[in-house]
Amino acid sequence: MIVGLENWTLARPEIFLAAATALLLIYGVVRGEIATAFVSVATSVALLVTAALLFLPYREGTAFSSLFIVDRLTATMKALVLVGSALAILMSRAYFEQAKAWRFEYPLVVALATLGMMLMISANDLMALYVGLELQSLALYVIAAFQRDSVRSTEAGVKYFVLGSVASGMLLFGSSLIYGFCGGTAFVQISGALADGRATEIGVIIGLVFVVAGLAFKVSAVPFHMWTPDVYEGAPTPVTALFAVAPKIAAMSLLVSVLMGPFKPLFAQWQQIIVVASVLSMALGAFAALRQQNIKRLMAYSSIGNVGYVLLGVASGTEKGIQSVVFYLAIYMVMTLGVFATILMMKRRNIMVEQVSDLAGLARSQPMMALGMLIFMFSLAGIPPLAGFWGKLYIFMAAVEAKLFVPAVLGVLASVVASYYYLRIVKVMYFDEPPGEAIDRPAFGVNRVVALVAAFLIAVFSLAPQPLSSIATAAAKGLFP
Repeated sequence: MIVGLENWTLARPEIFLAAATALLLIYGVVRGEIATAFVSVATSVALLVTAALLFLPYREGTAFSSLFIVDRLTATMKALVLVGSALAILMSRAYFEQAKAWRFEYPLVVALATLGMMLMISANDLMALYVGLELQSLALYVIAAFQRDSVRSTEAGVKYFVLGSVASGMLLFGSSLIYGFCGGTAFVQISGALADGRATEIGVIIGLVFVVAGLAFKVSAVPFHMWTPDVYEGAPTPVTALFAVAPKIAAMSLLVSVLMGPFKPLFAQWQQIIVVASVLSMALGAFAALRQQNIKRLMAYSSIGNVGYVLLGVASGTEKGIQSVVFYLAIYMVMTLGVFATILMMKRRNIMVEQVSDLAGLARSQPMMALGMLIFMFSLAGIPPLAGFWGKLYIFMAAVEAKLFVPAVLGVLASVVASYYYLRIVKVMYFDEPPGEAIDRPAFGVNRVVALVAAFLIAVFSLAPQPLSSIATAAAKGLFP
C-alpha cells in the first residue's frame, strides 16, 4: 500500500524530530564526548522547532489508515510536552557536568522519549498507542538510571522498569480483551462496536479497566503510584524534573483521548473508576507528604495530588472539564519546572542538597531565590491570585457543574491539608535559623532564568488569563464537535 503525501504532512513534526535525533546521534558517535555541549543545545532547538511545526501550518485529520490523528487537543498537548522536554535538557547540563556524567546520549534519549510521547498523544488505535507508550517508557527507564555510578539512580531505574513492565502488560491484556470483544483495535472500530450494543458485554468493561489501570500507572494515580516517590528521589534531579512534567502531560492527554473518544459510550462505567482514583490520589498526595523531609520525595507526593485534581476534570466528562484539564496541565508544567529549577540551584559548598531543612534561612542569604520558591509553593497550594488558584478553581467548577459534589468537596479539603507542607517550606525559608553555612549563591545560568520566568508567569497570570483560557477552550472543542 502506498502511503499518500498528506499522511506524511500530518506527521511532519514527528518525522522531523526522528530525523534530527538520528543525525545528532551519528554526529555524537563520530565526534565523541566533545560533541556533548553542541548535541544538547541542538536537541533542545530541534524540540522547539518541532513544536513550531505543529502550528506552521496547522492541519487536522487522520493518517496512516487512521492509526494517527491530529487535532487541536493533540497539537496543544504535544506543544506542552516538547517545551517541557527542551527545558528539562537545558536545565540538566550543570548537574551532570558536576556529577561527571554529562554525555551526548542523554539529550538524545530524552528526544526519543519525547517522540514516543508525541506518538502516544496522536494514537488513534490501541496498537499505535502501545508502540508510542513503549518507545517513551524504554527511553525513560534508561535515563532514570543514567547516573551509573550512583546506587540510588540505578535502583530508581530498576524499580521503574519492573513496575512499568507490569503496567505495560496490564495495558496489553486489556487491549487484547477489547480487540476480542469489539473486533478491532482502531478507535473508530471500537466506538462503532460499542454503539452497536457491545457496551454491555462484561469482557469490554474488564478490558477497559485494565487499559485504564495501565495508563493510571503512567500518570502515577493511586493505587498505581507506588513507584513515584522512590523513582523521584533516586533519579538524578534533572531527570526527576522531566518525569514530573512531560510524561505526565502525555499520559494524561492519552487518557483523555481514550476515555472521551472510543469509550465515551461507557462513560457511566469509567467515571466511577476515575472518580475513585481522583479522590484517593488527592488524599494520598495531601497526607503522605506531610512528614517528608526530602524535597524531591515531597514533590513526588505533590505530583500524585495534582494528578488527582486533573482526574477530577476528566471525570466530569464535559467540555468544561476537558478545558480545565488542559488549563491546569499548562499551569502545572510552569510551576513544576520552576520548583525543580530552584532545587537544582540548591548547593552548599558546591554540593547538591535535597532536604527541606537545607532551605533554612534562605530568605536572608538568597532573598530572590526564596521569593521565587515562595511564589511556587503558594501557587501549588492554590492561594489566590497566583496561577495555581485559577487552575484548581476551573477544575472544581467543572466538577460541580457535572454534579460531582462530594469529590469536589473532598478535593477542596485535600487542597487545604496539602497547603500545610507547601507553607512549611515557606516557614523554613523565612523563619528558621540556618543549620550552619548558607546555600551558595547560584551562578547565572539556565536554571536561574527558568526559575525567574516561571515565577514571573505565575505571579502575573491573573492579569492576563485569557490567552491560556482560549487555548484550553479551542483544545477541548476537538472532542466535542
